[in-house]
Amino acid sequence: MKNVVTTRRGEAVQNPPIITKLFDHPLAAWLWLPVRVWLGWQWMQAGLEKIKNPAWMQTGTALKGFWTSAVNIPATGTPPIHYAWYRDVLQMLLNPNTYTWFAKLVSVGELVIGIALILGFFTGFTAFAGGFLNWNYIMAGTASVNPMFLALSVLLLMAWKVSGYIGLDYYLVPWVGGLWGNKKDNAKKGTSGSLKGIQALGGSK
Repeated sequence: MKNVVTTRRGEAVQNPPIITKLFDHPLAAWLWLPVRVWLGWQWMQAGLEKIKNPAWMQTGTALKGFWTSAVNIPATGTPPIHYAWYRDVLQMLLNPNTYTWFAKLVSVGELVIGIALILGFFTGFTAFAGGFLNWNYIMAGTASVNPMFLALSVLLLMAWKVSGYIGLDYYLVPWVGGLWGNKKDNAKKGTSGSLKGIQALGGSK
């Protein structure tokens, strides 16, 4: 099986230039900067509000109320949760009172996501974590700003190489990229070294 998608002429299919510029070019970091900082600020504010609220950080009753409302199946009309398996997951979390500690995890998690996005700290991973929270909120029947936040998170994730370039990812992305880039380089060096060794042995006969 081929490692890349090729045209009928056997040439590798390349991304359109606009895609490459948006998701790979360092100058595109200036485009992603306001998106990243704005989204991070929204997450940070949401997290701070929860951390200041005892219903989130002490009793967890705020999250309990949210989950209870989400799993409720009304006598008439459409229930908040469309998929039965997701309702079962929330009910499973409700039964052993996991909301007492899960609420703290959500509150601190939102704050950390916001700070990390603003600083450009592992932006791709942070955007994924934020998008995952938005996805869960949507699955629980809450639309609000979540669809837009999820869409922005997906874009930041796709542009992970440059979305945090004006930030800490300026130093972190080259390091992370080197974790899997070195394997290919070492393989090439090893192959090249082997060929030189064979040639040397052949020349010494």
